Amino acid sequence: MKFDLSVFCAALLLASSAAAQVRVDGAWARPTVAGQQVGGAYLRLQSDRADRLLGASTPAATRVELHTMAMAGDVMQMRQIDAVELPAGQQVEFKPGGLHLMLLGLKRPLGAGSALPLTLRFERAGEIRVELAVRAAAPTHGEHKH
Repeated sequence: MKFDLSVFCAALLLASSAAAQVRVDGAWARPTVAGQQVGGAYLRLQSDRADRLLGASTPAATRVELHTMAMAGDVMQMRQIDAVELPAGQQVEFKPGGLHLMLLGLKRPLGAGSALPLTLRFERAGEIRVELAVRAAAPTHGEHKH
């Protein structure tokens, strides 16, 4: 019996360390108004080992897409992308005007001061659940660590 318990504890430790390899910091979304069907969400990710963000979901929207924005001459272009590379030990920032999450088909307005659950899906780390704080501006560095 003692051996079985130690094997179980070791398996739990291994499972929790896999999920802990990606850190999420400063997760937030912009408030929206009644009738607005699209919103933006932002965060910072850092992984202990190389990984890829493959997608995300929230019950607050019908779907979440990974997007990037870049200037092409004088025109800002937004494009959906399939995945975001997370190099080992390097921070990847999702921010206005760059990488971001598009919340499509919002089911209700996102009110300032509220929060919504978000599930991030990684190639190696699996699923990580976080809360997006709905606010007008980005949190200061170090707020909302998960």
